[in-house]
Amino acid sequence: MQVRNTNTAWGAVSQTLHWLILVLIILQYLLAETAESLPLGMAKLATLARHKSVGITILGLTVLRLLWRLGNRTPALPHGMRPWERMLARASHAGFYLCIFALPLTGWLMSSARNFPVSWFGWFQLPDLVVPNPDLFDAMRAMHGIIFNCLSGLALLHVLGAIKHHFFNHDDVLTRMLPFGLRSR
Repeated sequence: MQVRNTNTAWGAVSQTLHWLILVLIILQYLLAETAESLPLGMAKLATLARHKSVGITILGLTVLRLLWRLGNRTPALPHGMRPWERMLARASHAGFYLCIFALPLTGWLMSSARNFPVSWFGWFQLPDLVVPNPDLFDAMRAMHGIIFNCLSGLALLHVLGAIKHHFFNHDDVLTRMLPFGLRSR
């Protein structure tokens, strides 16, 4: 398997980062839902601490993914795509990056505004981004939820697009991102 991207496929680094970030985002959702259902106490605080650590991990991996993408070619879109489909593909990817950056940042801002520390798996504590501010906490909490809903909508659009390309257009848009040699049809 190619490490770097080619004109026709995503390389191993891009694929690994894509799927790892996806798995971590699903884990984030599960941690948030679990924390929401717990009463205030140590279990809830520990779950929220894990949620924050995974969020910071996603932020770091997304920075790496963006840097890798900027330093590598991007596989070409299929020739038969209409201009509006190309625009939608590019806009949805930009939206993904925006949401995946904004979610951990709004979470970090939310924690700072509530005067709750953010550490990375207990190894080190990140600096507060703002001074405690209840109004900012409320605004960041609302924004965090809105951004997650936008990310969920983009993910649905992304999956539907991949299905359309694979089953209706019969091109390789889906298979070229599949890892571990799953590309063959």
